[in-house]
Amino acid sequence: MINKKLEAVFLDRDGTIGGDDKVHYPNDFKLFTNSKKNIDYLKQFVQVFSFTNQPGISLGEASKEDFYKELMGFGFDDVFLCPHHHKEGCKCRKPSTGMLKEATYKYQLNLNNCVVIGDRWSDMVAASKTNSVKILVKTGAGMSTLHDHFEKLKEIELDFVAENLTEAVNWISNRYHLS
Repeated sequence: MINKKLEAVFLDRDGTIGGDDKVHYPNDFKLFTNSKKNIDYLKQFVQVFSFTNQPGISLGEASKEDFYKELMGFGFDDVFLCPHHHKEGCKCRKPSTGMLKEATYKYQLNLNNCVVIGDRWSDMVAASKTNSVKILVKTGAGMSTLHDHFEKLKEIELDFVAENLTEAVNWISNRYHLS
């Protein structure tokens, strides 16, 4: 049994709520079955945020506005987005913690009381740096993360490895006694 209060859940986009292990721009991105239902379920209890690296924005291949519109349409309470390419050296791109810290400031969150769900090692490293609960899903790049990027996770103790978002949400519901 856990006594901590759950304050928010952060969901990665590509490979976690839909798509696959590649980036798909708005209008080409498809949610997984039950992702919207899972977002809506969590929103009954906590704030639910999207946090996503989208380097195609800095390359002029997509716009921030298109991503915000898409993600808010899926029901997120807010969207935290890094538009930078990994070579730009920003502080927001996962595995850096900039997006999580921005949410902390904007919503007065204690990240110790938040959950991060993602399919990539960079999601788990960002969560670890902020002492958030870390759930890796095996969808998208999740299996590759477990097998090919094991070295990047060796210092990190994942709280749960889920087959998919639904299993992750069920784990959260049981752990935090949501009902």
